[in-house]
Amino acid sequence: MKYEKEFPVFKTKKEGVDKKFDLSDPQKRKDYFENKAGEEIEKLKNFFGQGRTFIAYMLGKKNAGKGTYTKLMAEIFGSDKIAHISAGDVIRDVHQKLETEEGKNEIKDYLEKNYRGFISVDEAIDAILGRSQDKISIPNEIILALIKREIDNHRGKALFIDGFPRTMDQVSYSLFFRDLVDYREDPDVFISIDIPEMVINERMKSRVVCPKCQTPRNLKLFTTKEVGYDEEKNEFYLKCDNEGCEGARMIKKDGDDAGIESIRDRLDADQKIIDKTFSLHGIPRIFLRNAVPVDRADELVDKYEITPEYYYELDKKNKKVNILEKPWSIKDDEGVEVNSLLAPPVVLSLVKQLSKALGL
Repeated sequence: MKYEKEFPVFKTKKEGVDKKFDLSDPQKRKDYFENKAGEEIEKLKNFFGQGRTFIAYMLGKKNAGKGTYTKLMAEIFGSDKIAHISAGDVIRDVHQKLETEEGKNEIKDYLEKNYRGFISVDEAIDAILGRSQDKISIPNEIILALIKREIDNHRGKALFIDGFPRTMDQVSYSLFFRDLVDYREDPDVFISIDIPEMVINERMKSRVVCPKCQTPRNLKLFTTKEVGYDEEKNEFYLKCDNEGCEGARMIKKDGDDAGIESIRDRLDADQKIIDKTFSLHGIPRIFLRNAVPVDRADELVDKYEITPEYYYELDKKNKKVNILEKPWSIKDDEGVEVNSLLAPPVVLSLVKQLSKALGL
């Protein structure tokens, strides 16, 4: 597998831990992490207890699970210790603020005090709003200033930064970012997420949302309690679980049928950034794998840690749909048959590698 010499495939199976954990249940997830990574969790809790923090750059392709993994880290250690900062969300939030006079004054005042760069603040604001006549992209210096503004809201927390660096020149900026944002004593680490493109493809192509509450699900990978069958279209569909939606039929989003081809340029650019970070020196690196080879799965992971693939069977006699499941297998980007993993075992790998990267 990719980078296996430097980062051997992680093993989540632990001798003496034979219990099957329901990874969809928060309390059972807590037991799962404590049983399989209790020593590392305790070390990290002591690290946080000393008032120490770190900056982690989450590098992964679009839909790789960066936000999900950070949420699980916050679940383990507390949202008072972990903050997720998405560069994309920061820009979108600022864009929304700039639509109001009060918000525009607030952002402009902040930039005038904290921004240094080659275009004026007014030009930078036009770039954020997409109103630049010269089609100026948002400069790195502006992005840094806006991320710093967001960081100021999370003092005392470890930072998982998602979406930065996103370009080659931003990789160089990130090497000195902790100093620029006054986290001078904090260790920093690059976290690269390896996920087969076929996983991203299925997450997109099989995604559905409730038309009433907008809750997302996945026909193949994240089913609901009840499933319906459309005789006219000869297809199964999910019914929203939320009580107020009264079993509303979940529907596909426009464009999802195209899968990853609709974001091909973005995926290729993300991969170049990930590959670039493997030539860096002087900064710890963590490598997270979303999948394990099928022929080694029994040795490396427990069955309940493998992503289930849901499929359906129509029971005409009882007029109901039976929901069935099996371990999901796909080909990775090198053509190897792999089982995709659920988020908790990936985070288990993150906890163990992070403890080591921080020298705990």
